[in-house]
Amino acid sequence: MLAFRARYVFPINAPPIPDGLVAIDHDRIVAVGESSSPAIRDLLPAARDLGHVAILPGLINPHTHLEFSDLQQPLGTPGVAFTQWIRDVVRQRRERKSNHDPLALGIAESSSCGVTTLGEIASTPWQRGISWPLEITEFCEVINFQREADQQRYQNAVKAVTSGIDDAHAAIQWTDSFRPGISPHAPYTVRPQIMVECARISAERRIPLAHHLAESRDELMLLRTGRGPFVGLLEAFNAWDPHAIPFGSRPLDYLNMLAGAHRTLIIHGNYLDDEEINFVAHNAERMSIVYCPRTHAYFGHDPYPLAKMLAAGVNVALGTDSRASNPDLSILAEMQFGAAQHPTVLPATLLRMITVNAAKTLGREAETGTLTPGKFADLAIVSLPKHDAADPHELLFDPACGAIATIYRGRAVHGEKVLWPS
Repeated sequence: MLAFRARYVFPINAPPIPDGLVAIDHDRIVAVGESSSPAIRDLLPAARDLGHVAILPGLINPHTHLEFSDLQQPLGTPGVAFTQWIRDVVRQRRERKSNHDPLALGIAESSSCGVTTLGEIASTPWQRGISWPLEITEFCEVINFQREADQQRYQNAVKAVTSGIDDAHAAIQWTDSFRPGISPHAPYTVRPQIMVECARISAERRIPLAHHLAESRDELMLLRTGRGPFVGLLEAFNAWDPHAIPFGSRPLDYLNMLAGAHRTLIIHGNYLDDEEINFVAHNAERMSIVYCPRTHAYFGHDPYPLAKMLAAGVNVALGTDSRASNPDLSILAEMQFGAAQHPTVLPATLLRMITVNAAKTLGREAETGTLTPGKFADLAIVSLPKHDAADPHELLFDPACGAIATIYRGRAVHGEKVLWPS
């Protein structure tokens, strides 16, 4: 058994604990409380006092694309048109020349930022060994807009998701720390009938589904009129089919297609209207929205309707998206940036968006997302500023605050010298 003492412990499902302690046994949390409490006092002699820090649940980033983790800066320039940025993404994939494995870089960076659970969109299904410093849900991406040309890619994604569960000899072996998901990419890359089929697979296999929706006004124009910048983009890729999207479509049609999935992550949702937000709220047990504040700002989108979503009862989580539109993969920095964009949203609410809300998006709330006895021993150790605050949550938004150590399932995967100084 190990015990860690800190200036504050943030259980998430309970108020912050001053002079708190978290005890773990192997890969599980066994005790959480104030150091002076009778139930915790006996653990104090063996506890490691980490000093002026906070202990949080392991942070959760439910949306990124690790294949771009070797980029030193986002593609394009701030305010770039979204369809132009997609062209840049495709060109970067085709012309990539790197001596580094972007997947390994992204996993290492995420782990160093206090992340213990990650949602990854994989354009090509992959597996790297069996020992991970964090839990990964790999959403195998589906691109299927033309009638025949993309069938093989769709079939490869479905095979990866299903055979790794049923076939001991499959190329990809899913485990408790490497879990399957499926991602019909977006309305402009996946035909409606394939979208429905992906939702069926999600429900049948009890795996989460991620879908980029209402990301730009150009997407709404395409759905509504079949015209706009996306037509030229798809024509340039020989992927345009004017009959693929029913005339007069809207995001609500796609929300209805996906409502039957086991868990649905609506990625971005920047331009959902009131009816669509209420639909997601009504289905909040199985449908969530992942908001990526710095990516949203990079493209210069309209102000994000976060307060409206929260008031309606939507389960909102934060994600970093990728380094193609974000300077790094720090979900803590994402939360801090989001706070500056939404000053009326309480700090405690924003913290839930990178912990328990994010766990719910992936269907992992029973195992992680709060410091609760019985859950996985996933911990993020975060430095704190010297001053105090009436609401301890506010300390986590100070520029001096950052992840300095990470424990994943009871094992130190970052910042060992912080946890065990010589």
